[in-house]
Formats: sequence, C-alpha cells, structure tokens
Amino acid sequence: MDLAYVKKILKLVEESDVNEIELEEKGVRIRISKHANNAAPFYQMAPSMMPQMYAAALPAPTAPPAQQPAPVAATSYHEVKSPIVGTFYRAPAPDAANYVEVGQNVDLGGVLCIVEAMKLMNEIESDVAGKIVKVCVENGKPVEYNQVLFLVEAA
Repeated sequence: MDLAYVKKILKLVEESDVNEIELEEKGVRIRISKHANNAAPFYQMAPSMMPQMYAAALPAPTAPPAQQPAPVAATSYHEVKSPIVGTFYRAPAPDAANYVEVGQNVDLGGVLCIVEAMKLMNEIESDVAGKIVKVCVENGKPVEYNQVLFLVEAA
C-alpha cells in the first residue's frame, strides 16, 4: 500500500464525519479510527504492513567485518521467558530475599520471580527442574513478551 495513498485517506477521515474505516489491498489491511470526543485521531496499522512500509528505508544488510569474533554456539541451557510485558522483580518485596540465586536448584513449578503488569504481580514459575545458571534481567527493569529471564541447566 502506497504511503501517499494512506496519507490521503488519513486526511479524508480527519476532515469527514467518518469515525472509522478499514481498507485491504493485496493482503495488507489498514484500520483508521478517530475518537468522537474531539481527541486526536488514533491510527492503527496491521503488523503485516509495517515491514513493507519501512523495508525500503532501511540500509541493505552488510557482511560483518572479519575482525569480529564468531557468534557463540548455542548453549544447552533452558531459557525461561517472560509470558507478559511488565516490570521484572527478583523478590516478593523490596526488603525480602530473592526467589532464586545463580547456582540454586529449582523445581518444576517453583517461583523464580515476579513480573508486574498493570499493577498485578504475576509470579513466574519454572517450566523445568534444574540449576539457575544466569539471571538475564536486572531487578526493577522492564521486560518484553518472550524475553529471556533466566537460563537453567535442566536436571
């Protein structure tokens, strides 16, 4: 979908009484909504459209220089990933001990940390029994969906 075409549609929606419009062209879908309360219009694009729109603006990938070290081989450690977006906490309270430490053995279903999302404290449990090898996130830092939180050497 041509960016100039999208801009024309945005302008038409802003100037009209239409509150929402959805278009699809060649498998690319775009939905434009504006709020009736005179707030700024809200525009939402389908995720499939984003790479197409920005691919031309990105520089072409280049081969890495010969001086760079080779990538580290994949490890046999199990990755415990965040199931949600939020804030990572290693302990149940600021003055409490951490749930787990590096070198500590954990059981299947044992609580490893908390991820706070929308004022809800979500306990993240281990999905494998084993030994904690690495804590991959700093306490109090934001985490993304599917971000690796811990590396566990499976038992």
